[in-house]
Amino acid sequence: MVRNSDSHNKEIKKGLYLVSTPIGNLGDITLRAVDILKRSDYILCEDTRVSKILLDKYAIKSKLISNHKFNEKKNIAKILELLKDGFIVSIISDAGTPAISDPGSILVNECIKHNIQIIPLPGPSAVLSAVSVSGFSEKFFFYGFFPEKKKILENDLKNLSYIDSSIVFFISSKKIGRIIPYLKNFFTGRKILICREMTKYYEEFIRGDIDEVEKFNFELKGELTIVISEKKIDKKTLQILSESDKRIIDKMINKLTIKEIISLISQKNKIPKKVIYNYCVKLKNEK
Repeated sequence: MVRNSDSHNKEIKKGLYLVSTPIGNLGDITLRAVDILKRSDYILCEDTRVSKILLDKYAIKSKLISNHKFNEKKNIAKILELLKDGFIVSIISDAGTPAISDPGSILVNECIKHNIQIIPLPGPSAVLSAVSVSGFSEKFFFYGFFPEKKKILENDLKNLSYIDSSIVFFISSKKIGRIIPYLKNFFTGRKILICREMTKYYEEFIRGDIDEVEKFNFELKGELTIVISEKKIDKKTLQILSESDKRIIDKMINKLTIKEIISLISQKNKIPKKVIYNYCVKLKNEK
């Protein structure tokens, strides 16, 4: 195997480079990403046909290796050998950051096992771009692509429905019609943002209430990024002590101080401390 003769190779670390690439607009690639890709001996590509459009634009001539979900396990031994021999290897996905809902995580774990250095190059992100324009909570949970099996899908969405944060999903436009009823069932009362063609000329952001989502036009193309808003908290319910909380306070009123009771109950749920205090005082007065 013959290595690139670029003398700059001596100036960068040897190892595996995880290089983020544009999610749509090819102009969004970073200067460092272009530099590292040019210095790489090999570039692992999810789809070499897609990657060549970007690489040709920036005159990147490194050797390409096809590395997708159907062959990444078979490639491991070959890639590890290249890395151990001192070659500079970069991995890119069709868009965004490799190893995040894209091939790469298997190789990363193997590199960790073999003490091979891994260097991340941050860049464009569909997840962060979508969350930033959503107007929802900046605290978010990234799920990725929806599973195909109904039972797994329902179980995961049920668990996600308890999370009090924004939730980000990836989905093909061809499958969104099947998924919408599940989203309406598990996330009723929340807002939704559907992002398509982000960073491209025809980018579109579709916003609305998830309960009215069937009114949206789903004749879309490509992959979509969906953001579900944080769980809506009914402030009125926060002003009310549940019967179970009242029973707990009844048992503790003569054993703990009011301050201790307030601390215990307020940690358990989001009831205002004043509501707990008033109930404790009421009990004290009755006794």
